[in-house]
Amino acid sequence: MRRDELLLRDILQAADMISEFLDGIDRSRFLNDRLIQSAVLQQLTIIGEAASRVSQTLREDYPKVPWDDARATRNFVVHQYFSIDWWIVWDTATQNIPEIRPLIAAIIEAEVGDAPT
Repeated sequence: MRRDELLLRDILQAADMISEFLDGIDRSRFLNDRLIQSAVLQQLTIIGEAASRVSQTLREDYPKVPWDDARATRNFVVHQYFSIDWWIVWDTATQNIPEIRPLIAAIIEAEVGDAPT
């Protein structure tokens, strides 16, 4: 579980960073701020990469986490970077990531016995 634990903590940290980057930021500012866009996109990439490396067993044990969506987002960002739709990035960062974070925290607590804050 140690490897999975570190990957889960990477996801959690990236989700927290997205939240921090977007604190007080509205969609309009996000859509016009390349620095914030880049920062959020980097963290989404980290989430997708970590999700792709989590063991198949863990993914099967926790099917409520959209593992495949996270991986697909990472792959799109890396391979189709020239056609990123920033509205979708905004929606992912502000809607999907806040939903995923507590799921990941619960997995860490269940598997490791450590309740992340």
